[in-house]
Amino acid sequence: MAAKTFDVIVIGAGPGGYVAAIRAAQLGQKVAVVEREHLGGICLNWGCIPTKAMLRSAEVFHLMNHAKDYGLAATGVSYDLDAVVKRSRGVAKQLTGGVGHLLKKNKVTVVMGEATLPAKGKVSVKTDKGIEELAAKHIILATGARARELPGLEADGDLVWTYKHALQPVRMPKKLLVIGSGAIGIEFASFYNTLGADTTVVEVMDRVLPVEDAEISAFAKKAFVKQGMTIMEKAMVKQLDRGKGKVTAHIETGGKVETHDFDTVISAVGIVGNTEGLGLEALGVKVDRTHVITDEYCRTGVDGLYAIGDIAGAPWLAHKASHEGVMVAEMIAGGHPHPVKPESIAGCTYCHPQVASVGLTEAKAKEAGYDIKVGRFPFIGNGKAIALGEAEGMVKTVFDAKTGELLGAHMVGAEVTEMIQGYVVGRQLETTEEDLMNTVFPHPTLSEMMHESVLDAYGRAIHM
Repeated sequence: MAAKTFDVIVIGAGPGGYVAAIRAAQLGQKVAVVEREHLGGICLNWGCIPTKAMLRSAEVFHLMNHAKDYGLAATGVSYDLDAVVKRSRGVAKQLTGGVGHLLKKNKVTVVMGEATLPAKGKVSVKTDKGIEELAAKHIILATGARARELPGLEADGDLVWTYKHALQPVRMPKKLLVIGSGAIGIEFASFYNTLGADTTVVEVMDRVLPVEDAEISAFAKKAFVKQGMTIMEKAMVKQLDRGKGKVTAHIETGGKVETHDFDTVISAVGIVGNTEGLGLEALGVKVDRTHVITDEYCRTGVDGLYAIGDIAGAPWLAHKASHEGVMVAEMIAGGHPHPVKPESIAGCTYCHPQVASVGLTEAKAKEAGYDIKVGRFPFIGNGKAIALGEAEGMVKTVFDAKTGELLGAHMVGAEVTEMIQGYVVGRQLETTEEDLMNTVFPHPTLSEMMHESVLDAYGRAIHM
């Protein structure tokens, strides 16, 4: 049977793949997208979206337990974990259906099955009806990534979980160990801790949320400990002994190995790219530690073959994947898009308190040789934060002292994941400290702290 021919074939329908497919179709290309599991990929089904739904439930539960702080009364506050999970899955299902609608609306052909690349410009898809052959001049790899599993710490779905198990828990943990304090680990730690689990977080680096600015990490850690979490830094889980209803963790810290018992373990030690089984090596694609090597335009070095999103390396963020998808689609259509700048992509962690950042940390700016000016402003100095009952947090900005360029912005506190985009836009437009100082921020809003932090960097803060 002759192969079905397209202008563009996208392998993977996550936030990178489906966006690339839609944008290519908008630009007049005949497009097919191949997906082996769920439209929307990990993000919509098992990542970004369902975790936020669960964290929202935890946030409301927290507020109900502090109703008295707002002059309200709420007695007998409890939760139904099954109902929390059901809501989360419902949100994911709604958005997955939306992706299907958008693909259909844009006349993108969807092929459900497992793809391989037998030759340049060729895609073979194993579907439930047999093998389907496709061909295109341009192929975009958007196969994403999956949870990394370390030897001896493999998930079993009962005592030891990955993020997928944690999103559909078989029980509410009583004593929980979370291995890894990146965004995934800390978000699950925050969720289960808020619902009452005795939660311990083990981080091999010298601080939690290790990619964040050290000052922000320290602030977040203080908040987590205040909430009842146990934080173990510079520590490593060496071994898990699984027994009946419990796991004994051997944790090395300070040169000594301690043992602690838990009923549940969540492993969140990073991700690995889905590169195997595609036939990439035979085509000459270079793969380094499960990630495809690309240039700034996501080109693999093999003519007509691109890689976007998690499979193409850090930062492993859905919005980065989507933007790369748009860039590649526009380039294929003959456009001249700007490459994605990783240093201008915001990172957001939806724990309590939230954490968000973009650009260089204070330490990284110094390492890069910049003469810097640093501004800080605390939530306690902001009227809206106090009115919300969310007075713990801070906004930090880092500027090039010579040019006024905003090198980085770092936040911890309520709704900072919504505020960070202001600084992202500022970096994209190459605004200086003067532009930001002369911008009128509305009152009363949390965003005023963004203004005050800039003012503070230059000794001009008003409310501090």
